[in-house]
Amino acid sequence: MVLVRTKKELASLLSSFRKTKGLGLVPTMGALHQGHMTLVKEAISQNENVIVSIFVNPTQFNNKEDLEKYPQTLQADIALLKEVSDKICVFAPNVEEIYADKVKTKVYDFEGLDKVMEGEFRDDHFNGVGTIVEALLILVKPDKAYFGEKDFQQLQIIKKLVAVENIDVEIIGCPIVREPSGLAMSSRNERLSSKMRKEASFIYKTLTTAKNKFGIESAKDVLEWVESEFLKHPDLDLEYIAITDVDTLTPIQKKQKNRKYRAFVAVYTEDIRLIDNIALN
Repeated sequence: MVLVRTKKELASLLSSFRKTKGLGLVPTMGALHQGHMTLVKEAISQNENVIVSIFVNPTQFNNKEDLEKYPQTLQADIALLKEVSDKICVFAPNVEEIYADKVKTKVYDFEGLDKVMEGEFRDDHFNGVGTIVEALLILVKPDKAYFGEKDFQQLQIIKKLVAVENIDVEIIGCPIVREPSGLAMSSRNERLSSKMRKEASFIYKTLTTAKNKFGIESAKDVLEWVESEFLKHPDLDLEYIAITDVDTLTPIQKKQKNRKYRAFVAVYTEDIRLIDNIALN
């Protein structure tokens, strides 16, 4: 296991790699869990060298308190990565190393992908995500970069980012990893009480039923049903439910043949925001 903290150390490390079988990058904000490990294992299976970045990026937090509460567990993260492979390289810079003396968000044109769902409730969030992802892709120059489908909207935006900025990298999306209850794995889950961690499985159960309903009912009826179900569960405050086209993320108006759709939710519980999604067809 190699740990580097600066761009200079990273450049030296990269110069030592032989890229005959590829270089993979797994960008993370740390507080790693088995969902992250799935990305790492996929990267290892496809590349000779793998870099896992651990950086809590300030430009993608709209809530300062949320940023301050975000867990930073570097030593535990390294220990978990070692269980997967001792050949992983960890890049864990501080904020000054990435942004120098000024934390500044770059503005992108994501052609509307960033204006719905998360973008509607988290102003400028995806510009912040794009800023750090572009910076990491330019620094590391990986052949492939790996992202989880739990943040499916983010995944689609990153694919748009590399196209718009003409970055030579293949973006790989990996399936959502879930706890035994069905709750999508997230670093935020660690902040839930044991009671709410169990009750939050309601999110996935509702999405699963919505998927079944989508095959026989209109999208409008499915959306209204989900909203009514959450009203019965006062501990889970539904921020939004959306059904969109997979490629454009445009909210559905009427089902169309040969189009793929996905349902997305954001839910607050105990002042913690959880997101999830599911393929509908």
